[in-house]
Amino acid sequence: MAETDTAAVANRSDSDDIVVKLKARMIDHAFPLWSTEGWDRTTGGFVDRLTPEGLADRLAPRRVFVQARQIHCFAKGAQLGWYPQGREIALEGLDFLLAKAKSPDGQPGFVHTLAHDGNILDPRRDTYDHAFVILALASAYALDRDAQIRAEIDALCCYLDAELRSPHGGFLEGSPASMPRRQNPQMHLFEAMIAAFDATHDTVFQNRAGDFFALFLANLYDKQKQVLGEYFEDDWSKIEPVSVEPGHHAEWVWLLKGFERITGCPTGRYRGELLNSALRYRDDAGCLIDEGDANGNIRRYSRRCWPQAEIAKAWIAQAESGEAGAADEARAALVRLERHYLSHPVAGGWYDAFDGEGRSTVATIPASSFYHVLCAASEAEAVLG
Repeated sequence: MAETDTAAVANRSDSDDIVVKLKARMIDHAFPLWSTEGWDRTTGGFVDRLTPEGLADRLAPRRVFVQARQIHCFAKGAQLGWYPQGREIALEGLDFLLAKAKSPDGQPGFVHTLAHDGNILDPRRDTYDHAFVILALASAYALDRDAQIRAEIDALCCYLDAELRSPHGGFLEGSPASMPRRQNPQMHLFEAMIAAFDATHDTVFQNRAGDFFALFLANLYDKQKQVLGEYFEDDWSKIEPVSVEPGHHAEWVWLLKGFERITGCPTGRYRGELLNSALRYRDDAGCLIDEGDANGNIRRYSRRCWPQAEIAKAWIAQAESGEAGAADEARAALVRLERHYLSHPVAGGWYDAFDGEGRSTVATIPASSFYHVLCAASEAEAVLG
């Protein structure tokens, strides 16, 4: 057999079993690693990162959004039946989050960062963090439909409305307010509202998600250039030159499919445009790079782990919609994720980032990537089987 034929067969084999392989990686390695080394049995809560050898960096600050993401991951693992022990871990993590990060200084909302011992390190109220706290609460609520958790969701939405809502639409960056405005917190609040609807079936969250879809159409998305901006003035006018992150384009593709699922509102046109735009920003290996401009030029050839998970999810969303060839593209994206990022010496770990020359630029193993990788793996099994 010719060498090129052999390579093609090998690539096809990788693609065929990638969904099974990623599920096994989550069950056999990722969940056990992040529930042992990734959980601080002394002070409670999740560690923010592991050392290159896979040991807990217990002295590292604890970012609140990472606590929330890990709660979501373990709750999801329990719901999927992939890691039944995840239910207890998720609920313990939620107890820690509510005890340490919610109003520890007497002010409403959740603080931004905790020290390793659970004390306040940064008291700011960050909207991006709060989006993930709602996601964590929704995921935990879906486990048992606990009324107290539902009350926490409602209280946090009230806090956002009262303290952080912008007169120009969407929500401020946080408290104290800062500039520039970013699309990223709005995107994750959109995600949180979809998750809250899935968990509660309360139409109030459909309506809240609709507000973010309207913001996307009116301000965040440039329909002429078909790109999603990252940074804005207070009134959502664009900051030039426009920064484009293809990973966020891919993330919106998947989220818009979720919004269509819960509302029936068609989003296919925007998903197709966003995906086509994202694919302009790839390196020679086919991986999404970190940043480009509005004209399709690459600004930074560095590439993180999370955009590779998100482009796989985008293709999965398109496959679910019946787009020809999307399932094959999704599997190919998952193979790239596995090959370049998940093949780490620490089983259940990952490489976070590479520079344009393919050199790893982050020595530690950040907990924050679990959320992206797990979602890609679970969506792949649900849709691609």
